[in-house]
Amino acid sequence: MTSRGWRLGAVVVLAAICAAGPERPEVIRTASDLGPLPADRYDYTPQDYQRSQRASALLIRQCMAERGHPDFPLDPRYPSDPVVATAVSTDYGILDLTSARRWGYGWDPEKSLNLRPKGRRMTNAEYADFPACSAEANRRLMRGIDLKRDWLYASTRAIEVDKAVKRDPRLRAAWDVWSRCVAEQGFTRYPDPNAAYTDTAWKRDSHGNTRHTQRERATAVADVTCKRRHHTAELWHAARAQKQAVDITRHRDRYAAGLQALRTYRATIAEVLRKLGY
Repeated sequence: MTSRGWRLGAVVVLAAICAAGPERPEVIRTASDLGPLPADRYDYTPQDYQRSQRASALLIRQCMAERGHPDFPLDPRYPSDPVVATAVSTDYGILDLTSARRWGYGWDPEKSLNLRPKGRRMTNAEYADFPACSAEANRRLMRGIDLKRDWLYASTRAIEVDKAVKRDPRLRAAWDVWSRCVAEQGFTRYPDPNAAYTDTAWKRDSHGNTRHTQRERATAVADVTCKRRHHTAELWHAARAQKQAVDITRHRDRYAAGLQALRTYRATIAEVLRKLGY
């Protein structure tokens, strides 16, 4: 595709986004700023995760009490603390300019500390019974759901759809424009934004955080600046929306079954929270 042809194509796509989607903020800082995608309704949400964690904790505490541990905490720490990592990238790479300037492709190390459990450490005796109670809680929450056929269907299709998205000529052209823009500012010419985020030059530690070097932070700033200048995330989002819509139409019955499994899961969580004292 010629440069002029790509520009015309980009204008058409962006016009379609503006016409079809909800009003977006002028500056894209998070993936949610880009608006919803067709497959979102079939996906497990952050709210689902929070509610399921609470329900699971209540079920585990009930199970542990039955096994002779009546004061088991809802948010226990393990006998030794596991490594905690904090994700800062989105499906479109890094988008927030303020974060890029301060942390590059990493994050504030204090965030990892905030994710640690608030309860006391388990005793060794509690820890011995914890895996069985955790498995029992998971079975209770997944009751009535075919895990492989229905629960995992949308996420399995998401992998295939994203492969198709990455082959989209419009998106590859958008990545190429972004890549040239970053290189013109004196940085590596990455094939796509994810390659910039995962560059081994950032030397991530055992927690996954980077060293926040001047070079890293400057690269991240160029990355975000070029995305904004050339609407890279918006074009990427449009390509994902189009591919997802096609896939959902082709496999409507299977997606519907997956959505029903998700609704069953949410109903079970609501029941547990109601009975065990949310």
